[in-house]
Amino acid sequence: MARALIVGCGCRGRDLGTRLIERGWVVRGTTRDPARAEVIEESGIEPALADPDRVGTVLEALDGVSLIFWLLGSAAGPDGEVAALHGGRLERLLEEIVDTPVRGLVYEAAGTVAPEHLQAGSRSLAEARERWRVRGVTVGADPSRIGAWADAMLAAADETLGG
Repeated sequence: MARALIVGCGCRGRDLGTRLIERGWVVRGTTRDPARAEVIEESGIEPALADPDRVGTVLEALDGVSLIFWLLGSAAGPDGEVAALHGGRLERLLEEIVDTPVRGLVYEAAGTVAPEHLQAGSRSLAEARERWRVRGVTVGADPSRIGAWADAMLAAADETLGG
């Protein structure tokens, strides 16, 4: 049984999580806000308090995880902080998962974030694949088309894990 960690488990993340659960996965979803944990749990997803801006908190949620979904293509906040989520923070996470049982990462490369930040994240994943042999897929599906987006995420999970 595979376990997923959804980083950025808002509405779309919860929808993806329930689809994964229907396929037999165990799913953990992150939130920065303790008040949102109950909403995640009501979806059948195990909530985890973690802040992608503090990668160490995400690393604490990796126990038993096979695949990470980095769903921050529509992250909001000051431009420098959003850029870091798709640059330095993602790069650090990719480097750290090399020494864990995590088998790969699915990167959301579409959304409301500035295209240059999404491109930087895609490059970071490509470099990690080359440098550390991290398995990963970049998904450019439009997140406003939830059905097609979720199908693309599920296909990326299958591709990443070789299923």
